[in-house]
Amino acid sequence: MTLLFVFAPVFLAFELWQLVIAERYVGIKQIERGTDPRELGLGEAAAAFWSLTLLAYWAWMALMLFQPWGRLQVLMLIAVSGIGFLIRRGCGLKGVLVTLTFEGAIRIGMLLSLCVLAWRRLR
Repeated sequence: MTLLFVFAPVFLAFELWQLVIAERYVGIKQIERGTDPRELGLGEAAAAFWSLTLLAYWAWMALMLFQPWGRLQVLMLIAVSGIGFLIRRGCGLKGVLVTLTFEGAIRIGMLLSLCVLAWRRLR
């Protein structure tokens, strides 16, 4: 098993964290208040961590494409991320929350699948 599969649980935790952040900044309470999440601002340290982790996540997905197994899950991660981005660009705040939640759930499922695949390969 390659060392790249060790990062699947790390990015799984990151996806869960993104869902929490999405609910906090684009959640139902924010929509009811009519608050624009761009005005709330994310702390500098959190924004830096988030940006660097996203860059590492995309680099990891690119490297995972060259692995002999798990390629389908990685292709799904890339496709869902791209399609989700295109949908989020063209919808309102309520649509963004739904899209982020649905997109996150699919990515979490793919990462869980990669974790199970790696676990089975270890045995």
